Amino acid sequence: MREPSLMSDHNGTNPYIDTNTPNVARIYNYLLGGRDNFASDRAAAEQIIKVVPHVRRTARENRSFLRRAVTQLTAKAGIRQFIDIGTGLPSKGNVHEIAQAINPDARVTYIDNDPTAIVHARAMLARGEGVIAILDDLRDPDSILSQPRLNALIDLDRPVALLLVAVLHFIEDKEDPYAIVSRLLAALAPGSYLVVSHATADHLPSERTDQALQVYEASSTRATPRTYRQILRFFEGLRLVEPGLVDVRDWRPDRDEPSADVITTCYGGSAQKPLPWEGTA
Repeated sequence: MREPSLMSDHNGTNPYIDTNTPNVARIYNYLLGGRDNFASDRAAAEQIIKVVPHVRRTARENRSFLRRAVTQLTAKAGIRQFIDIGTGLPSKGNVHEIAQAINPDARVTYIDNDPTAIVHARAMLARGEGVIAILDDLRDPDSILSQPRLNALIDLDRPVALLLVAVLHFIEDKEDPYAIVSRLLAALAPGSYLVVSHATADHLPSERTDQALQVYEASSTRATPRTYRQILRFFEGLRLVEPGLVDVRDWRPDRDEPSADVITTCYGGSAQKPLPWEGTA
């Protein structure tokens, strides 16, 4: 499916779109080779590429990780409900496309705080069934959990896959991302899953990290890369699915994929909320 173009009103503009400030969703879209971005986004992305040359590879590997994780959850774990928070701009291989290709009854709720992303998502989903897009913010989990449209589509009393893919590094420490994730998980039924991918600077020199973060300082959202141990903390109390928290390229790679020759700047993992009679691993 072709990626939708940026929408505009009858005057050729959209009041929700700031074309002069780099936008993290559009930067990511550019890194993935998408066309839904502006000159400011492309300039910011190119600055990041100069500092972290393999960032394009990281974006592609992260997208591939999402595909494999959703496939595993749908085909192997029997999950048919997904809440994807921080979904960003639609791209090839969206969650509902992956899940519904395996189970047509799969239901997906996309949530983002970026009006541009939601405009795109709603246009893409205009004819879809079992899929909705909601404008809300990960920083306010209670608002998300009380959304009438989410609760009409997703049964929180049954297992759900909560997808926080490439979004938690846009939550600053002062906003307490661990409390946010804990609140969301507390509302999900036992047997639910958490999928996380998160930027890290573990393998980058500090000066390169600082230069890359300066680009995000001038964008729509600041970035906070975290260490392996800090990212692992999001899975406390859950049972990690093999192979655990690893470089996204190493999470259940497809057999026909050639081995990567670079380390990405992103860790990823999937974990299950234990059933009442089970313990954590």
